[in-house]
Amino acid sequence: MRFDIISVVPELLDSPLNHSIMQRAKDKGLLEVYVHDLREFGLGKHRQVDDYQFGGGAGMVMKPEPLAACVEKLLKERLYDAIIYTTPDGQRLEQNICNKLSLYENVIIICGHYKGIDDRIRQRYVTMEISIGDYVLSGGELAAAVLVDAVGRLIPGVLNDET
Repeated sequence: MRFDIISVVPELLDSPLNHSIMQRAKDKGLLEVYVHDLREFGLGKHRQVDDYQFGGGAGMVMKPEPLAACVEKLLKERLYDAIIYTTPDGQRLEQNICNKLSLYENVIIICGHYKGIDDRIRQRYVTMEISIGDYVLSGGELAAAVLVDAVGRLIPGVLNDET
């Protein structure tokens, strides 16, 4: 199974995804996790990825252009079973969702940041919105790590065929 995670702060995903069970799953070739730094797709000399909300409102959102460019690049490389956006507004992550996702081959996870992502990205690309609880985090990276861990451990062979 392959996860492609899009993040503004990719360093936050280093520790939880590169140790213990997740690292062993990767070493066995059962799990692939690629973290894409959204700033590589940012605009201008400062690689800007945030802007004021389209139509007004308080706070900044992630700009649609860098997100669309990153998602489109990934979609050109392979077919994806799901494009997940981690957000407190999403469906609560429960075991039945993890079981379903564990059957997929390729998943993109978009980690929200600031006040979220531009709604046009949600409408065009996102197939599933996931929340890990009724609280707000600084960004979606921790939720993405929880999601990868909860799903990755269900892949046959990851836990010595125990699920």
